[in-house]
Amino acid sequence: MAKYRKKPVVIEAYRLYHGKMPEWFENALETYKIRELVSGGFNIDTLEGTMEASVGDYIIKGVNGEIYPCKPDIFEKTYESVES
Repeated sequence: MAKYRKKPVVIEAYRLYHGKMPEWFENALETYKIRELVSGGFNIDTLEGTMEASVGDYIIKGVNGEIYPCKPDIFEKTYESVES
């Protein structure tokens, strides 16, 4: 069986309710690609359909500008911080 490794790419991410919202997140709210829920989470329109993000989840802006949620345990296994 063939094995593959992810190519090293740099993404932007925002952890819900941890610091100032980045401009791309605010823009997605304004265009309704991200909608705040009464419960405190968000619905996010992704290429795979609408996904729900909870407080503490990471919201990722991918290499093609796509936006999608990621649970903290998966995010921490997949990504590491880089210098700006």
